[in-house]
Amino acid sequence: MTITNEAILKALSTVQEPDLGQDLVTLNMIKNLEIEGSHVSFTVMLTTPACPFRGKIEKDCKEAVMKVDGVKTITVKMDSDVPNDGRMRGLVKTPIRNAIAVGSGKGGVGKSTVAVNVAVALAQAGARVGLLDADIYGPNTPTMLGVESLPPPQGPRIIPAEVYGLKMVSMGLLVRPGEPLIWRGPMLNSVIRQFLGDVEWGELDYLIIDLPPGTGDAALSLAQALPLSGAVIVTLPQLVSLEDAGRGINMFKKLEVPILGVVENMSYLELPDGSKMDLFGSGGGEHLSKLTETAFLGGVPIDQQVRIGGDTGKPIVVTNPESNVAKALNEIAEKIAQKVSVAAFGGSKSVPINIVE
Repeated sequence: MTITNEAILKALSTVQEPDLGQDLVTLNMIKNLEIEGSHVSFTVMLTTPACPFRGKIEKDCKEAVMKVDGVKTITVKMDSDVPNDGRMRGLVKTPIRNAIAVGSGKGGVGKSTVAVNVAVALAQAGARVGLLDADIYGPNTPTMLGVESLPPPQGPRIIPAEVYGLKMVSMGLLVRPGEPLIWRGPMLNSVIRQFLGDVEWGELDYLIIDLPPGTGDAALSLAQALPLSGAVIVTLPQLVSLEDAGRGINMFKKLEVPILGVVENMSYLELPDGSKMDLFGSGGGEHLSKLTETAFLGGVPIDQQVRIGGDTGKPIVVTNPESNVAKALNEIAEKIAQKVSVAAFGGSKSVPINIVE
């Protein structure tokens, strides 16, 4: 019996992409279909390498194709092409497909820790990731990643540091250690545009931006200067932090920046006997997400290894990926990637394949 492309595609049309709610064939996600005798091979082009349904989609594809008469063996390659929301077009010489801000209503909630580990997690999944540390009040990303300086510039172009599979630029690397950063809105606007236009980022799937905390002049100026794909708000469980985080969410909404969701950091402390201690209250992040009608991306438990990793330049998603806190951060990264892909995909009937000239 001869196996036809039509028969294989008909079988694959029964496989749904859970986030986009349509089948893989309609979404144009099946590539490089080849049939050799009783063997069938093809590539599934996901919208993000951090897709949490990667394993399920592969399993469903194999099960569907095995039902076609004559098929005995299958090879499925899982690849990805991150959709481009187009907002960064014109600001950079090389494509940055999606820019994601990580903000907070106040300092001290672990915003930079979340930004760093989410960026590294996305890079570990196979995405092309940049991290822009724009927190003028506490540019701690270099310490958290173990970076002491930027590479020498190439002419007028700033070369980002490369570490843990991602590219990074920080305001902290452009001033002498201990020197205060006292910049007003117009200066910040100019610097952030230089970071976008003069840095040799290359092509990025995601640019993660660690914003200054709060809703003051610095955060507002930076949010206005960047055509953001979305924003993530980091909070603690206690009431005071939630009130501040709520103001951060309202700031982004007024700027018409999509809110990707809320992350509750330091959610609980896991004790040696397996019980949990709520040092800062409980359920605050979920309450805030419901109150503001935004998604709850997850809670991150307290773990001293996070602090140790931040001090030594070794993110916990790298040093202890099986820990509960690393798993939580990886799941948050996956959810962020999901939401960005769905938003960029919009209402089209197929996944846009990005062609770089």
